[in-house]
Amino acid sequence: MAITPAIDGPTSELNSLLPLLQRLDSRLESAIAAAQLAYGTAPDPHQGLHIDEAEVDRLLSHEPGAPAFQGYTDPAPVVPLVISPDSRLAQLQQTYGLSDFDLEVLAIALAPELDRRYERLYAYLQDDVRCKRPTIDLALNLLCTDAVEKLERRSHFASTAPLLHHQLLHLESELTPKPTFLAQELHLDGQVVRFLLAQPGLDARLSTFCQLLTATPEAQPERLGDLALHQVTQAWQNQQPLRLYFRGRDRLPQRRTALALAHHLKAPLLRVELPRLVAAQVELEPTLQRVWRESEFHTALLYLDGLEAFTPEHYLAYQALLRLVAATQTVVLLAGSNDWVSDATEPPLGVVVVLFPPPDFAQRRQCWQEHLGQSDRATPGKGDLHIAPADLDALADRFCLTTAQIAEAVAIARNTAQWQGLPTALPYLFTAARAQAGHELQGLARKIEPKYDWNDIVLQPDARSQLQELCRQSQYRHVVYDAWQFDQKVSLGKGINALFSGAPGTGKTMAAEVIAHELQLDLYKIDLSKIVSKYIGETEKNLDRIFTAAANSNAILLFDEADALFGKRSEVQDAHDRYANIEVGYLLQKMEEYEGIALLTSNLRSSMDNAFVRRLRFIIEFPLPDEGDRRRIWQQVWPQSAPLEAEVDLDFLAQRLELTGAEIRNIALASAFLAASEGQPIQMGHLLQAVRREYQKMGKLLMELLPPGEL
Repeated sequence: MAITPAIDGPTSELNSLLPLLQRLDSRLESAIAAAQLAYGTAPDPHQGLHIDEAEVDRLLSHEPGAPAFQGYTDPAPVVPLVISPDSRLAQLQQTYGLSDFDLEVLAIALAPELDRRYERLYAYLQDDVRCKRPTIDLALNLLCTDAVEKLERRSHFASTAPLLHHQLLHLESELTPKPTFLAQELHLDGQVVRFLLAQPGLDARLSTFCQLLTATPEAQPERLGDLALHQVTQAWQNQQPLRLYFRGRDRLPQRRTALALAHHLKAPLLRVELPRLVAAQVELEPTLQRVWRESEFHTALLYLDGLEAFTPEHYLAYQALLRLVAATQTVVLLAGSNDWVSDATEPPLGVVVVLFPPPDFAQRRQCWQEHLGQSDRATPGKGDLHIAPADLDALADRFCLTTAQIAEAVAIARNTAQWQGLPTALPYLFTAARAQAGHELQGLARKIEPKYDWNDIVLQPDARSQLQELCRQSQYRHVVYDAWQFDQKVSLGKGINALFSGAPGTGKTMAAEVIAHELQLDLYKIDLSKIVSKYIGETEKNLDRIFTAAANSNAILLFDEADALFGKRSEVQDAHDRYANIEVGYLLQKMEEYEGIALLTSNLRSSMDNAFVRRLRFIIEFPLPDEGDRRRIWQQVWPQSAPLEAEVDLDFLAQRLELTGAEIRNIALASAFLAASEGQPIQMGHLLQAVRREYQKMGKLLMELLPPGEL
């Protein structure tokens, strides 16, 4: 249904209502004359609060079910019912199938909204000073001529009747908790009142999650060609159902397309933010009906944004929404990030899915340029954030952000740079870009702030070389996949998967931090030992939540303790073996689908299944450090401000103590605390004492490694 009101204002609409109100006044005049004969003209301050004997006699003499104001006097002539065909009242009648009787009921309920004198008149006619709102009984008494008609007209107040079915009228009672049918009060919906009086704006009950927007002439529909625009126009003009579903994560182009369509149709756009609607804790089904009516009253193109807000727990409300869509004989726009899932509706919806894929590298680069206020050949001007082309490539390549997220990142970087008084915002651009994603992962993984770079890590040359190759593959993926179009040859495995194998403390996690620091990406650590569940199917659910959250995170995933899940797949001997293999296969599938960087750590490379190993891009070994590596670790572990005595023999420690990098860091830190507690510089004695404590943790004796005279 759609309403197309003429260009008018409150004055003209009030004039169109006058014949109906004058007809009401004629009925009230007759009713009041009859009431004066029945109740008397003397004012009674306790009217309706007590009943005297005369009142009892009058009530007993009245015919059961007959209208209250019949038979006392001749009725005044009733003004003929004349409704202007161009008025909102006529359009309301045509749209919702209202009878003339229904219109007179609307007039009875509308009158107190225009003039409060009707409240006093209704209270007098209902013989109760508290009853200022008309009841069903009063409406039937005013509009019916005898008991039979009064009984028949009760059907106009049934739940299936147009007035109540479309929620134009509400039945309430403020005086008694369980009123009789006739005692229920008539309350015209505020939305209908505003429409009939041509009042501008949205219904206040919808303002928290609805916007009535008017597009500018510059708006251009994206993703829609001339043929699609023609079909939309035909459906809108001919009142034919057409349902479009905008699918994609990038909401800004979807919104622009919806606005452009509304401008093309010369209609306002009613945008409904479904996540806010669900979060508003209102009754969803009646609120959705109110939304639909608002779009009809404004002749607006309805745009339902964020369809994924209807989770399984909102199934009934979602079904109500689909029923409303199915009943709409015009264009309806829906938008969401998930695939459209058709449901059994009658008639079928026939939804047309319009894809809004995330921007590719070139589109992201252009978007960064536009919001930075620069081009490749531009000179920096006032307000520009001029950065080198290589940095622009890095931002566009490493962060798969939407256009709205890019705009927000640039605004944050610009404001932060101005706040800090810095001439360039480049240091904050990467930070702001990282802040736009990864929020979904925060409840599932632990975020690690990278503190190490290439100067901090000690590795064998081949391992360092592989880590650098890994970083370069991330840095130049836009060249290989986009410019050289390798993405057309590769369906899965566009991300980077690597296994870091080695004993605890050999630098696997540190290497992940170095990569995150080099690429300026967020690093999230997932402990797989806590993900694996003994209950069948739970491990897959846990993994699915992680990869779903990570899909839009632009983050590096570090799966720690991979041995908990990635050990050799056993031959199927029982149900648990079969489901263990399913878990591994599910993880392999998810890793191939993930287009970011996924790093796995394992203590035992030999336990890895070959079917798993060959799907990894890199396998990097982290052996125990040899004497040369230990010497470099001992030399690099000390901060520049640490007071290290010259007599400390780091060469001796590197030669005699076979330790991992993590153990060396533990010893250095413990010796620093020992020295600080004594108020002295760090001496050899502090180091040896810290070594003893570290060996106690490992279950070894320091005497086995050092001559007694050296303690």
